[in-house]
Amino acid sequence: MTTTVVPVTRDERGRKGSTEPSARRVALAPYLLILGAVLVLLLGMGYPVVWQIVTSFQKYGALQQLGGKAPDFVWFDNYIAIADNSTFWAVVTRSVVFCLVTAFITIVIGVLLALLMTKVHAVARFVLQIALLLAWAMPVIAAMTVFIWLFDRQRGVVNYLLGLIPGVDMNGFNWIGTTPPLFFAVASIIIVWMSVPFVAFSAYAGLTQVSGEVLEASHLDGAGAVQRFRFIIFPVLKPVIAIVLLLNLIWDLRVFAQITLLQDAGPKSTDYDLLGTYIYKTGVAGLDFGGGAAMSIFVLALTIALSWFYVRNLVKEESR
Repeated sequence: MTTTVVPVTRDERGRKGSTEPSARRVALAPYLLILGAVLVLLLGMGYPVVWQIVTSFQKYGALQQLGGKAPDFVWFDNYIAIADNSTFWAVVTRSVVFCLVTAFITIVIGVLLALLMTKVHAVARFVLQIALLLAWAMPVIAAMTVFIWLFDRQRGVVNYLLGLIPGVDMNGFNWIGTTPPLFFAVASIIIVWMSVPFVAFSAYAGLTQVSGEVLEASHLDGAGAVQRFRFIIFPVLKPVIAIVLLLNLIWDLRVFAQITLLQDAGPKSTDYDLLGTYIYKTGVAGLDFGGGAAMSIFVLALTIALSWFYVRNLVKEESR
């Protein structure tokens, strides 16, 4: 048996030799493309975080802010102070409960609106989408002005409509300043109203990936609406719901503007504070920048822990 040796020409050797550098260039291309974004993030976010960490170990007050005295390193004194601060831990508990409840309600209403958009006529769906876009695009200050007027004790629409119910007297009822639960209920309504459009549009985009043939076949097989949602629609929506839920948890944990503006129209006690407003009162209004920075680092660590636990479980479920 004879073996035929096929000669390799110079052009072929050149082509073979050039494949490896070309592959290397292709492999490096994605990293080069994201390098600019990474540098911007490191510059825009890295410096403030490093400044906060350094300041949290310092005694940094009004004199240091005005340049009259250099900040003194007190190391963990600021963290020990907030660990012994019962008011701070009450605010932490209140903030966690608030963000969990508000994020859950937002997800439920957003998914229901997304399902509604798949069932209604095109014209009704268009009107609903425009309304959601307008609610989403409304500036926070404008939205808060409207809601504070709606819940006003004297001229509020809510009190007026409830007062039309026989036997119900809502004249002069103060929604914002009566008790903290009512205050945070109003705040939750406002934040849900502003966050639902994002969840609804995200869930609606996920619903476009659900196979219509599979839904029709399940309907012919006798599956009810709940069964179709549980076994067909929800598995497709699950990654989308996981991401938007995580984002809403982070946003609602750090909410600031809505609570501040509600406090401007009502009580300013710490019983009505969440983490954002309490840190602001401590660090900026109270001129204790070191303590405020320590609280900010705690919130950052809490957010990272929540995100890490949630994303890790999500990746585990996806890999099964």
